[in-house]
Amino acid sequence: MTLRIYNTLSRRLQAFVPLEPGHVRMYVCGITVYDLCHLGHARMVLAFDLVYRWLRASGWRVTYVRNITDIDDKIIQRAVERGLAIRQLTDEMIGAMHRDFAALGLLPPTHEPRATDYVPQMLGLIERLEARGLAYQAAGGDMNFAVRRFAGYGKLSGKSIDELRAGERVDVASDKHDPLDFVLWKSTKPGEPEDARWSSRYGSGRPGWAIECSAMSCALLGEPFDIHGGGMDLQFPHHENEIAQSEGAQGPDGAGFVRTWMHNGFLNVDDTKMSKSLGNFFTIAEVLRQFDGETLRFFMLRTHYRSPFNFSDQVLEESRTALKRLYTALAAAGELPAPAAIDWTEPRAAAFKAAMDDDFNSPGAIAVLFELAGGANRGQAGDAMLLRSLGGVLGVLQQPPQAYLQGGAALDEAQVRERIAARAAAKAARDFALADRIRAELAAAGVELMDSAQGTTWVRA
Repeated sequence: MTLRIYNTLSRRLQAFVPLEPGHVRMYVCGITVYDLCHLGHARMVLAFDLVYRWLRASGWRVTYVRNITDIDDKIIQRAVERGLAIRQLTDEMIGAMHRDFAALGLLPPTHEPRATDYVPQMLGLIERLEARGLAYQAAGGDMNFAVRRFAGYGKLSGKSIDELRAGERVDVASDKHDPLDFVLWKSTKPGEPEDARWSSRYGSGRPGWAIECSAMSCALLGEPFDIHGGGMDLQFPHHENEIAQSEGAQGPDGAGFVRTWMHNGFLNVDDTKMSKSLGNFFTIAEVLRQFDGETLRFFMLRTHYRSPFNFSDQVLEESRTALKRLYTALAAAGELPAPAAIDWTEPRAAAFKAAMDDDFNSPGAIAVLFELAGGANRGQAGDAMLLRSLGGVLGVLQQPPQAYLQGGAALDEAQVRERIAARAAAKAARDFALADRIRAELAAAGVELMDSAQGTTWVRA
């Protein structure tokens, strides 16, 4: 089966064929680093980590670019509030971001460019737009993109230009020719710090948001490239603006910007949009204090990347229980040999591949994992080996089973074993009340005992 991807631009599933045989070039809009990453960020980066992993598992070489926006109104405001240089703030937040992403098991992208390192490329792009009559300097000094001069504006959002309104992060200023025009270069405003400005032929200022991604993606991937991704909230205006300025700079005879546009679904918390004002806003770090990163990853992979996603403690607990079932099946299989290459003609592997080739259908792929777990629990080593290998494609089930099953308990392994021995002694002395108290104490500490003919083992409750 050929990989098919839902292309937001065409609004349909399409067979995916990279522009360059054997090589996929992919850009994903990354994080604006003024604060800690939140669950919406986790949803987005995990969706495209899944895409990255499956493209590589399918045999393609992948150049994956995920940018960092390190200059922005919110960054400037936060740096001033904290009395920090902008670079101090962004370095701190990037470090926290990398810790969160490592806990989620994300593969590092091929390139992780910072916007501030590509200002010359952004200015070059603006100059080309100005030369083609698509950019103008407003009375206040900003360079703006003249939306109505670009014939294709609205093709990604699917709306005519008269239906569109200035959206999030698009400044509506009195000196714009049209409310839909968006800023390419922001002139320095009174009181802005020195480290928030660059010199240019348009005067002192800094880049607009959309121009950053056009410059970084094209500098690192060329034009056109295969896949551009991001959250559904970026479809308009951010990605619409990227298309306009990138294709506008090329001119009518250009090669185009991006072939396939991908957008992951919105995240809600308890069926309500996540919002600080509603008190249902969670950072990744906050969630990781209660749940391990692999559980959070598995939880998010159980929903298709394009579907709306609902976060709740109850569903996260259910995901932890489900992941525990898979690790329990691996533990039951005992010591396994080193993973071998996956035989994609094997029926379960073929079913997994068919699901992933159908627009990265991770819930369908995970259903195959549970089918294999049934065989692993019956002592079928081949099923256990395939379970581990296919789990690795999704970025799960790679820990030693006991390490996962026992991780996060309040007591360490030596303490648990001491209490298990004490319970065994109590049972041998027929002091069943003491044995029951020890079991209850361990349960309260997050330890679940499992008795069998071979003895007593334990897992995290």
